[in-house]
Amino acid sequence: MASLPEIIFEDNHLIAINKRAGDLVQGDKTGDTPLPDLLKSYLKEKFNKPGAVFLGVIHRLDRPTTGVVLFARTSKGLERMNAAFKNRETQKAYWALVEGQITEGGQLLHYLKKNPKNNKSIAFKREELGSKEAKLTYRVLNCGERYTLLEVDLHTGRHHQIRSQLAAIGHPIKGDVKYGARRAERDKSICLHARSLAFNHPTTKASIHIEASVPVTFEAFLK
Repeated sequence: MASLPEIIFEDNHLIAINKRAGDLVQGDKTGDTPLPDLLKSYLKEKFNKPGAVFLGVIHRLDRPTTGVVLFARTSKGLERMNAAFKNRETQKAYWALVEGQITEGGQLLHYLKKNPKNNKSIAFKREELGSKEAKLTYRVLNCGERYTLLEVDLHTGRHHQIRSQLAAIGHPIKGDVKYGARRAERDKSICLHARSLAFNHPTTKASIHIEASVPVTFEAFLK
């Protein structure tokens, strides 16, 4: 069984990890061990639980993406956090290292249409049959000669939204060959990182802010 990623938040109702590239949030046809199974084993051993361990998937990240993923340890936590995500009562910030130079922040508005055959979303400038509106804003954290580091805030939650929208303006995410990047990363990752997640706790209502340290691939652009 695969090793457990870094746990960056844990209490009686919730647990969050800093997902690595390649980790699966939910099982797929590969048969690789998904994160919920790893976390259930961890909780079972830590608390010496004799029976089944509850763990609910609240949201997901693509397999090559890294960063904050939050899970529920109780049914109450799952129900309330599902509602918070659905009602957009959470704040998520992503870091994306993209090809090319972007010197100013901005906003992107597209209409995305998913192609299930190749698991890819196409971004259109105008609404198309079966498309959904996708909106994000971004600001520049650092601009180099070949790459730009962006912080991205999503205003909608669409399939591959950040990946497809940035590719549509000619700045694919580094390593994301599916969306036109020049070459893949060695570890099959893409340089998209769920940097932080903020929300009100499902039971205490306290303000929670979880931040995930960035992978090595970003470090050169933080200086």
